[in-house]
Amino acid sequence: MGNTVGTPTNPQKFLDQDYEELRRDSVESKSRFVDETFPPDKSSIGQNLLDNDKMARVKWIRPTNMVKDPYLVVKGESRFDFAQGDLGDCWFLAAIGAITFQKDIMDEIIPENQSFSKDYAGIFHFRFWRFGKWVDVVIDDKLPTINGKLIFVHCKTRNEFWPALLEKAYAKVCGSYADLRDGLVSEALRDFTGRVFFTLTLEPDRPKYWSLMKRAAQHRSLMGCGSRHGATSANTELPNGIVERHAYTITDVHKVLSNGESVKLVRLLNPWGRKEWKGQWSARSPLWKTVSAEDRTKLLDSKEDGEFWMSMEDFCRNFAHVDICCRSPVFLDDSSENSWTRVMYEERWEKETASISRDGQTFWMNPQYWMKVPHLDENQTESQSHRNVLVSLMQEPKSRHRRLVQNHPIGFSVFMVPPELRDQKTFPASFFTSSSPVKESPLKSGTREVVEFFRLRPGWYLIVPFTSIPNLTASFFLTVHTNAAESSFTPESCRLL
Repeated sequence: MGNTVGTPTNPQKFLDQDYEELRRDSVESKSRFVDETFPPDKSSIGQNLLDNDKMARVKWIRPTNMVKDPYLVVKGESRFDFAQGDLGDCWFLAAIGAITFQKDIMDEIIPENQSFSKDYAGIFHFRFWRFGKWVDVVIDDKLPTINGKLIFVHCKTRNEFWPALLEKAYAKVCGSYADLRDGLVSEALRDFTGRVFFTLTLEPDRPKYWSLMKRAAQHRSLMGCGSRHGATSANTELPNGIVERHAYTITDVHKVLSNGESVKLVRLLNPWGRKEWKGQWSARSPLWKTVSAEDRTKLLDSKEDGEFWMSMEDFCRNFAHVDICCRSPVFLDDSSENSWTRVMYEERWEKETASISRDGQTFWMNPQYWMKVPHLDENQTESQSHRNVLVSLMQEPKSRHRRLVQNHPIGFSVFMVPPELRDQKTFPASFFTSSSPVKESPLKSGTREVVEFFRLRPGWYLIVPFTSIPNLTASFFLTVHTNAAESSFTPESCRLL
């Protein structure tokens, strides 16, 4: 497995650039690396991001020419290191805020032995998970500035540059800095980790999911969220301090006793590094005087750094969804890590096989996957609330430029297979016209990935990914997580027919 290309230890070379080879050439020639595949010019900034006046004033400068003592990382990576610049990539920065809590993830993304000192050659590299494979992305360290100051993400510590270089590497993967405008926290969390994610939809008048979020935090999950859309444009600050249509990091979930009553709290971080909640349980709220001195000392921080507490009730009123990213769905049911098994497939829809209608003649030509759901072991329950399958369907873009990607409406259907058909090699059109799916994802457009978590009784099933666009040729990535006794489920239990 360690030699397989596309793993964290052996990532694919993005655009066929070999970091070690390029760095060695630059060191031997005593030159500073300049990346021709992502040149320091307006093409890398992208279209319609800066006005003509700003674009004309942009100068690409290396950190060694900005400060006397540049460092990639100063005293470890922290969620308080950076602040957002003139780029609407709060979704990306909210995800960075989440991963700074876990050094193992940061070490995968930022490979070791990189610095501005020994054998410095103006070249760095970062790693991301992209559609089933890890990729190694090489960049030069020329950064866009105006009047000597970084115009996009920047560190609060003047000589620390990991956020700016990481943002540049991700901009290269996505096509340009302009391609980072607007997105979902879940998208960046997936690209940082390759882990499963699950989205919770919040209801303003029904505060729930706090216990699930608490479990997610206990299982070292990464969490982000998005504020609700209002009548105003994006990034409008409300009187209560919340910014509309904006991404935040969830940095903690905690319960306190206030005047003897239990209160559920959520802590959030604004990637701007400022603009905090002003309501109850904010830094200046008198409610903090009602909790124990121990909790007040432990939890309350009056710094204006963009991080704040709010009650679960206020959280649900102001935020629309929560994205949770974890190694396995274990946090969803508090089960054992060993009980969840994952299998992944990379496949394609071919021309004239894409059809949403099971009455049509092409639906059966979509890829078909067997899935066996075994009997639960004696320590597991068969209650209807026990959800034991999580399916993720991700479509792979044809364009490198993220802003040009057209995410097609995609979904999947799950059919139960009766015993008499379990020797079937391929299921014909007649099976789908006479059978109804036992589970079906909503057909979603405008999103690259559909994720559903549900319960299936023991038996054999067929999963059929589909798109509603006729004559479409496109690649997709299917992941199936199943919760069962470890000895009774293997990757072969879910296979392509």
